Amino acid sequence: MPANPNKLAQFWQELKRRKVVRVITIYAAVAFVILQLVEILAPSLRLPEWTMNFILVLLIVGFIITVIVSWIYDIHPEGGIVKTESAKKVSEETVPPSSSGWKIASYISFVVIIALIVLNVIHRNTVSKNSVLDKSIAVLPFRNDSEDKGNAHFINGAMESILDNLCKIKDLRVPGRTSVEQYRGVSRPIPEIAAEMNVSYILEGSGQKLGDRILLTVQLLDGKNDQHLWSKQYDREIHKIEDLIDIQSEIAKLVASEIEAIVTPKEKELIEKILTTNLTAYDFYQRGREEHWKFKTDNDNIEALERAEELYQDALEYDSTFALAYTGLARVYWDRHYWETYFTENFLDSVLILADKAISYDNQISEAYTVRGDSYRDLGQEEQAIREYNKAITLNPNSWEAYLGKGEYYAHFDGVKGLENYHKAVSLNRGSELPALLHKLAETYHRYGFREKAFYYSQEALKLDNDSVLYYYGLGGDAGGTGDVANGIKFGKAAYALDSSNVAILLSLGDLYMWSDQYKESLKYYKKFIARLNSLGILQTNYMHRVAYAFWMNGLKEEAEHYFNLEVEYCNMNIELGRIEAQQLWSYYDLASVYAFRGEKEKAYENLRIYNQRPTVSSWMMSIHRRDPLFESIWDEPEYQQIIRDAESKYQAEHARINKWLDENDML
Repeated sequence: MPANPNKLAQFWQELKRRKVVRVITIYAAVAFVILQLVEILAPSLRLPEWTMNFILVLLIVGFIITVIVSWIYDIHPEGGIVKTESAKKVSEETVPPSSSGWKIASYISFVVIIALIVLNVIHRNTVSKNSVLDKSIAVLPFRNDSEDKGNAHFINGAMESILDNLCKIKDLRVPGRTSVEQYRGVSRPIPEIAAEMNVSYILEGSGQKLGDRILLTVQLLDGKNDQHLWSKQYDREIHKIEDLIDIQSEIAKLVASEIEAIVTPKEKELIEKILTTNLTAYDFYQRGREEHWKFKTDNDNIEALERAEELYQDALEYDSTFALAYTGLARVYWDRHYWETYFTENFLDSVLILADKAISYDNQISEAYTVRGDSYRDLGQEEQAIREYNKAITLNPNSWEAYLGKGEYYAHFDGVKGLENYHKAVSLNRGSELPALLHKLAETYHRYGFREKAFYYSQEALKLDNDSVLYYYGLGGDAGGTGDVANGIKFGKAAYALDSSNVAILLSLGDLYMWSDQYKESLKYYKKFIARLNSLGILQTNYMHRVAYAFWMNGLKEEAEHYFNLEVEYCNMNIELGRIEAQQLWSYYDLASVYAFRGEKEKAYENLRIYNQRPTVSSWMMSIHRRDPLFESIWDEPEYQQIIRDAESKYQAEHARINKWLDENDML
């Protein structure tokens, strides 16, 4: 036993004699310095995420080589690099004393390491405290000081262009126009607005247009302390579009500089980009955008949508290559013709043609890629949709619409990615859409069995809009989805008392009464549901079989057959045309339910087997599987029971995966 300590001591002495210990000390210090510098500088230099791992691998390989070389060779002032003599040839007395240079290097290394540790801690604290809020800004609606109120679109356009420019900077978080529009003409304390927008800075502005002359004043405020940071006044003659773009891009760059946001060369190029060379075309576009905005805030204002279309067309009369005008038209066609063309071969073709034309003239328009993403998603070409959304986000990292589109896709197949994108959309939106986004979060959490999280986000939405209709509707769906039909009906009726024309509430009550075998009440709400769909010109392509069942159970078999046949027709058209319901395999489940009800078991199983290929199953669907009356003829059959077990397994697996993700991100 005593020999082992002696051997270890001898080995340690040999390491020191060959100066391996000193080399390791210096190498470790240098490696530490390199790693710390890379970690500190990587965000500023926008280095790729794999940079740290690559440097670490190089340092490990270098360490092995350094140890081997230092064991074999030594450096002497007289002889340079020489091979180290073996221990047998060198007595302990002949080993030269330690060099003061090595000691100094060791001391310096120690001091550098301590300094870098302190710097790293300060840097981390600064990042943790400031990275989210200190680089966030809300651009409030500019005040129009023109005597001619018809110039409001020009001042609004200047504000929105500055906002759009800031949105292109990845290092900034910027709520969009829908978030800040609520503050138009409202006098509120700046810290209060900043808190509501969850930002650190506020940009205010006012201006007027006098013929070809524009007077514009902007000021940047510290949102937390309501302190004035700087202001800038512009008095410019606008004879060409470059004159206006110069002002808007200069303001955006000044704001970014003050906030110390990093602006990459690519982002600077996008900010300074000339969107059209024709000032009149730009003016018509801004007018069209204002009219389109009116429709977005009031979907019943069809006249505003029609005016928007005319104004976008006017813009193209003056500049036929104006990409943003084509993008605006694409959105108009979506809003006007979506449902009337849903079951046609050319569904969304016009939208895609216009978006493609916009990109052909300017391939750096984020909105055009978002429009294409929405179109491909609803056409069932979902991989292409994700590619388009990612392109949109590359050009506009603050595009909550693109993150929403991704969330809409992933929520049905990949709960983690669905929630990630919905959360990102919520973080970028503080406008009128926020409650709806929070409800989508709540719906997704409920879908995968996280009822407490779902309730929390429903409550947050209620705090914002005090919309008891959506709140009670969500509670009703939550209760019904877990089998508590009585409470589901109670909450559903509370929502109905507040809004008796809401399509979703009418459908939900029809379902809930059907699950509780109250078929007369069920049919009453289903009839109202159908009438409301017809009045709105909306197709509901995956619920006619439920309506049919309610008619059947009330003894109205002729009407029941009509709706059963309609559901089969809708499902087959969805499958033939590759619509999103077919891509997500819902159409196959609905077809199977009709065939099972009619006793056509083989056709039912044929479609159920396809439906069973879904990678995830929601808690709501699990509840339906166990008690769906349309499948009563095969409830007890082994294959149907196996499909239910498969669904249960998928549901539990996705629930566990989301739970792990929540835990890893401290969100439980």
